Amino acid sequence: MQDQPAVLDVRIADDSDKAIVAQFDPSGVGADGMPLRPDFGTKGKEITLRANYFPVRIQGTIYQYKVAVTCTTAPPAEQTKVTRTVKRRVFQLAEQTEDWKQAGMSNCVAHDSAEKLIAARELPQPLTIHVRFYEEHESAPPSEGGREYTLAISFVSEVDQSILDSSLQGNSVPSRDLSVILSALNLVLAEHPSKAAVQIGRNDDDKKNPDQRFFFNSTEPVPLDGALEARKGFYTSVRPAHQQVMVNVNACTAPFYKPQPFVDAMHQYRDFMSGGGMGRFGAGVKVKTTHTHRIETVRGLAKVNAREYKFQAGEFGEVTVEEFFQRKHGITLERPELPLVDVSSPRQKNYLPPEVCDIISGQGFRGELSGGHTTNLLDVACQPPNVFGNAIMSRGLDDLGFRNPGPVMEAFGVTVDPNMVVIPGRILDKPKVAYSGGATAPIGDRASWNLQGVKFAEGALLPNWAVLVIKDGKPKEFTGAEDPKMRSVVEAFRGMCIKSGMRVPKSPVYDAVQLPPKDRTDPFRDAAIKKIEQQLRSLMSRKPPPALVLVILADEDKHIYTGIKSLCDLKLDIATICMQSEKVNKEGNLAQYYANVALKVNMKMGGINHKLDPRSGAWLQSASTMVVGMDVTHPSRGSGSVKGTPSIVAVVASVDNHYAQYPASLAIRKSKVEIDRDDDVLSDMFVSRLQLYKSRNKGNLPDRVILYRDGVSESQHAQVRQYELPQMLKAFTKFNKPDAPYNPKLTIVVCGKRHHTRFYPTEQENAADDGNPRPGTVVDRGVTPVYEFDFFLQAHAGLKGTTRPTHYFVVHDENAFKADELQGLTNALSYMFARATKAVSLVSPAYWADIACERGRCYLRKLLAGHLGGASTSGGGGGGRPSEDEVFELARRAWGEGVSGPKLKNTMYYL
Repeated sequence: MQDQPAVLDVRIADDSDKAIVAQFDPSGVGADGMPLRPDFGTKGKEITLRANYFPVRIQGTIYQYKVAVTCTTAPPAEQTKVTRTVKRRVFQLAEQTEDWKQAGMSNCVAHDSAEKLIAARELPQPLTIHVRFYEEHESAPPSEGGREYTLAISFVSEVDQSILDSSLQGNSVPSRDLSVILSALNLVLAEHPSKAAVQIGRNDDDKKNPDQRFFFNSTEPVPLDGALEARKGFYTSVRPAHQQVMVNVNACTAPFYKPQPFVDAMHQYRDFMSGGGMGRFGAGVKVKTTHTHRIETVRGLAKVNAREYKFQAGEFGEVTVEEFFQRKHGITLERPELPLVDVSSPRQKNYLPPEVCDIISGQGFRGELSGGHTTNLLDVACQPPNVFGNAIMSRGLDDLGFRNPGPVMEAFGVTVDPNMVVIPGRILDKPKVAYSGGATAPIGDRASWNLQGVKFAEGALLPNWAVLVIKDGKPKEFTGAEDPKMRSVVEAFRGMCIKSGMRVPKSPVYDAVQLPPKDRTDPFRDAAIKKIEQQLRSLMSRKPPPALVLVILADEDKHIYTGIKSLCDLKLDIATICMQSEKVNKEGNLAQYYANVALKVNMKMGGINHKLDPRSGAWLQSASTMVVGMDVTHPSRGSGSVKGTPSIVAVVASVDNHYAQYPASLAIRKSKVEIDRDDDVLSDMFVSRLQLYKSRNKGNLPDRVILYRDGVSESQHAQVRQYELPQMLKAFTKFNKPDAPYNPKLTIVVCGKRHHTRFYPTEQENAADDGNPRPGTVVDRGVTPVYEFDFFLQAHAGLKGTTRPTHYFVVHDENAFKADELQGLTNALSYMFARATKAVSLVSPAYWADIACERGRCYLRKLLAGHLGGASTSGGGGGGRPSEDEVFELARRAWGEGVSGPKLKNTMYYL
């Protein structure tokens, strides 16, 4: 794409966006209370980029309707209880009816197959479409006794396109109002691909950036092993920018179920999960039965097999499933001991043997991916920018129907320009990082450097430490505490710590523990963790006790690793660092591996690996500042977590004037429920960070606080202001004095990683060797509305594939940042990630919060994996299942007081 002429868009080249911003009130806010853009950045080398955005033009009028789907043959109380899957089929059938044609709806409407419909012309009112229902595998509706549905289509309003026009001209408009027209345009552009492809994601009014992904048959799926395959598709989303509405198009990859017998898929998945459980494998997938040729939807796997489950089968009386299939269908089950497949309906229980079910092609997978799945998926998904860009420009525009618009787009007067927009960007200067004695490390083109010739800025003291060797019957493990090869590894690692600037005056004490064999009745290896606890307590009873334990793991068993972290963080109050035997029990130069582990140890022990050069951190040094990172992680959808498992909140905050040490505060809260103004969870977390800052800074509090908030989608920006901002302000009041309220200047920046904006350099000299933009590339013009204070920054060099910039969006600003100040600060802080000698993709404090959340998941590992861990409940949720409140109580017990021990709580133990 670099060999094609690139001319900057006229709407940007004429600087009309700058003229609009220059007229904004410096202290003003937009329609949603967000800060207005203060200016555009100017620092750095100016470049031009292509962005995967395509101009959209609309000339027609759009009418909005609401659809109510009713099953007229169901009992009155159940007529409106229609699942989304059934609604989708009802809409397919409705489009084939005479009612639809007579209403003049053919080729002039678009809908979401649920409740929203838009039309290019006014439709008659009242309007009701009658549908006789039959499944896709059936040739026609039954002659009598079948289900019937009606679609009542009610006029809502003519879509006010002037709101969009106002936004394009630089006026701040309420996001809720703007989403109506954007949602309508997304429906228009999705009408063709939604019928030609498998669609994943929805187009919701309350989502500013709807997730619409379409997977076509134009490319062959790629096997992922473990019962899954990868399919390639395209993402689309309509977005407003300066003087132009555009559609963001990106290539994407997703895991799908491999079409095959369900029984084969079960074995493949279970084996690939390294002995793990099935989780929610199969839930929601459609299967075709081999004995009746019916299509059924799987609810999940039953807890009984074909030999255990009995039911009344008419003339056969009470029989097992195994007996029924032999007597009724003449089928002798080959694997009757496997769990049955639950295909029950709300009205009738129905269990089927997995060997009579075939998985139908084209169904996305939403369950838990193993590490192998993820690795394989990334191998497929990570393609260089020229491959991604060319896929979008060729197959993408064709498959999506954008290059040659069909009758629906023509009816609405919507066209898509087939050329990517060309926008301005800049490459920011790299900051300088300093080590001991003020020595600076030369930073290369890939925003990375090494530790040769330098020592940690502040080397920590490791006065006493221990090594615990884990023996678990693995081929690469060490023989025990006396293994000479293991001892040489440890001494070499100690030497690297000393060489890097740490003080490690003594060799460690050594111990080993033989774990009990794996047992299916103990999936989380509690017995093994108990043995490890006994050995660790023995080590800690020594005088003096170790300040850190180096655990040499037998392999990458996740249950051992997470169990050790939970044990040592919550119960034993001891810092740990882990190595894997297979990575160190081999020949070769391990210096780089030891150096990477030393980076973590120095930080855990309170040291500072590197600092920002004073000029690079000038804004931070101009007044006392606390930099904060915050993240919230929720139970993964489809992973099989126990319903009611809480979310985990992490707040990390700097405590030194070098912005290196970020101790964490972790807490749990009810999942998917926003923090309420009356809930002090977040407020208390901020209070604890301010108290620690005060204790480390001679009793002084910061004059400024800047928060980088990770884990927020674009639709939730307003919720940060509505729910979280008051909690932060409430925390400040805890430090009021009678005559002096504490009011530090607060800025909140949301960090967005889950977006589909990509940039392609137009000139070779401004591209990295792999064709991606160079580290430090920043964009704040051309692909966003001018009134929002945001920017895209790619601080790092990509490791593989097409790099993704992070989207930084300011939702609150009392520090009166200028664009250059905030962009430069964010770029500089991306070089302060102490676990690596390179810039990272996400600003460091937000990255730390993300890692702290992952540590918190260790403490709730059983609930997150779908296990109650043998805890008893009252069964208040019905059917023997605990209620969500009871599950939260189980989580609270597992969490305990959190990381509260004096040795760990004020350290970066979570690295």
